[in-house]
Amino acid sequence: GYDKNAEVPEALLRIGFGFTEIGTVTPKPQSGNPRPRIFRLVEDEGVINRLGFNNEGHDAAFARLVGIRGNGIIGVNIGANKDSQDRIDDYVKGIRRFYSVARYFTANISSPNTPGLRDLQARESLSALLSAVLEARDEEAARAGRKIPVFLKIAPDLTEEGMDDIAAEALSHALDGLIVSNTTLSREGLKDQRQAKEAGGLSGRPLFEKSTVVLAKMRKRVGPALPIIGVGGLSSAETALEKIKAGADLVQLYFCMVYEGPGLPG
Repeated sequence: GYDKNAEVPEALLRIGFGFTEIGTVTPKPQSGNPRPRIFRLVEDEGVINRLGFNNEGHDAAFARLVGIRGNGIIGVNIGANKDSQDRIDDYVKGIRRFYSVARYFTANISSPNTPGLRDLQARESLSALLSAVLEARDEEAARAGRKIPVFLKIAPDLTEEGMDDIAAEALSHALDGLIVSNTTLSREGLKDQRQAKEAGGLSGRPLFEKSTVVLAKMRKRVGPALPIIGVGGLSSAETALEKIKAGADLVQLYFCMVYEGPGLPG
């Protein structure tokens, strides 16, 4: 959600990240939600955002990525346009457009800021999405001679049944991994009640416990082999280790840099 248009992936790698992820990028450019749309909850060390997949579209991001000459691990986070008539096809377009430049893909179906997007986490919709996306990936892999992994990014606000369904579909479709989790709609336990009233997804330190619990629950459901990237509220080496102990193979962070600064990855 930081480098939406693939403007600084190499710079992010240089400040200490082992890998970075551009996007979320949609087929067509879109301006996102009206401003203001990012709100700091300083007392809570949290951030609420309702950006709404603001980005310059596939072509602009691709043009930048194709010019990168390094061999750093850069993933591409793909999403659907707000006004799309076929959201699943938007994800397929993302796989096909970026296959030559992505080291991995993230199918982001868990942002709360595109109306109806999280409905793709429902079992029937998720099955259709994974079938289409992985079929496109396999076709591109056959042409390119290399198989690019696809991760599914899920919400922290899932019910137990919802987690069961996602685990079952991930395993039955031989998905390459999960990213746990996106931002939360919960406002539980926040001190800054004024900013807490803003619509959007909450991230930063208040998301840590909730996202880590969902991570541990998903690890139990999918077993030890499926890769999971843990994200949500990482603010230190200690919190990164807690994610790993809960079942993460890799970790990501973004919003805690608002409070900890760019030295945090290192």
